[in-house]
Amino acid sequence: MATFQAPKGTYDLIPPVSVKYLAVREAIAAPLRNSGYGYIETPGFEDVGLFARGVGESTDIVSKEMYAFETKGGDQLALRPEGTASVLRAALEASLHKKGNLPVKLWYSGSYYRYEKPQAGRYRHFSQVGAEAIGAEDPALDAELIILADQAYRSLGLRNFRILLNSLGDKECRPVYREALQSFLSGLDLDEETVRRAGINPLRVLDDKRAEVQKQLVGAPVLRDYLCDACKAYHEQVRSLVTAAGVHFEDDEKLVRGLDYYTRTTFEFVHDGLGSQSAVGGGGRYDGLSEMIGGPALPSVGWALGVDRTVLALQAEGVELDIPASTSVFAVALGEAKPTVFGLVTQLRKAGVAADMSYGGKGLKGAMKDANRSGARFALVVGERDLAEGVVQLKDMESGEQTSVPVAELVDTVRARLA
Repeated sequence: MATFQAPKGTYDLIPPVSVKYLAVREAIAAPLRNSGYGYIETPGFEDVGLFARGVGESTDIVSKEMYAFETKGGDQLALRPEGTASVLRAALEASLHKKGNLPVKLWYSGSYYRYEKPQAGRYRHFSQVGAEAIGAEDPALDAELIILADQAYRSLGLRNFRILLNSLGDKECRPVYREALQSFLSGLDLDEETVRRAGINPLRVLDDKRAEVQKQLVGAPVLRDYLCDACKAYHEQVRSLVTAAGVHFEDDEKLVRGLDYYTRTTFEFVHDGLGSQSAVGGGGRYDGLSEMIGGPALPSVGWALGVDRTVLALQAEGVELDIPASTSVFAVALGEAKPTVFGLVTQLRKAGVAADMSYGGKGLKGAMKDANRSGARFALVVGERDLAEGVVQLKDMESGEQTSVPVAELVDTVRARLA
């Protein structure tokens, strides 16, 4: 009989690996929750137009990689390929920008979908944790988000990552640079698709990873030379604030974003231990996105960090996360003691102790194997004679020491020893 498999380019998260992903998500979210960011969750699919307008119709994400479909009711929807447009849409729909002080600070965690060639570190279904600060134009916000991402990575034990930083200018100075870049690109020997891309958004050609394209880009105009005074001053403030916080970064004049909505500050986190898929996260300022999707002017900044690639980065550095065992006490019932043991396990759980027990009528030997596999600190062994005496046997799985504990004192004894 044929069995089903996960679709190509996707993966299942199962124990014990899944606990690493949970730990990474928690570590990335912790600094955000500590800095005024509230949790937001959006649908896994949205109107196609949201991404076409927000991400950019000329991007590979929209033109080639987006999972788009028509519903039975005739709606044109797409699985979300990124998080920013969805979060901003939700904030606008709920009028969050009208309900309190700006910026509206939000964080999210979820799965995203892009149809592309599967390879290590690049999947068709992937997980991200992201943060957005909506409705304020302030270099301190840009710096804050860079610093919080750095803090998250370092809390996980990552050290060999680099922060790349650049400015993309704004609506005042970028058109001048765009014209200069298009003029430069027009003299190159580029394929038809790249020429088309250059006509719509020439900055995206700079982001082309193909060696044959990069070789021709030597001597291309540099955006830094075209920044207006306001963008220069803004960028210097971001740099100064990040530096003052003790966070090291590298100025990268070639860093551009593959999405249309970015302006001014742009940054990327890269890890050189991941090969070609070195980016583990990135983001920047997107002051015009709200207007692009039908909202008011709301200058904003944000980032998204890849959970999958962060896990790969941890593996590349040989970092082992300090993850506590999921079970502290594993109970084994002998003979007719199971109903009583089940009640004791329930009491332990209510007292906040992670507890499990042997199921399926296994004998002592098989049940103790389960206890060993669980990683529990203590095994609770109870037989009919123990119940007659009003005690249970508590075995320390590390030292092997076993002691009799009165049933009435079990919860307090376990909590004290675990502490």
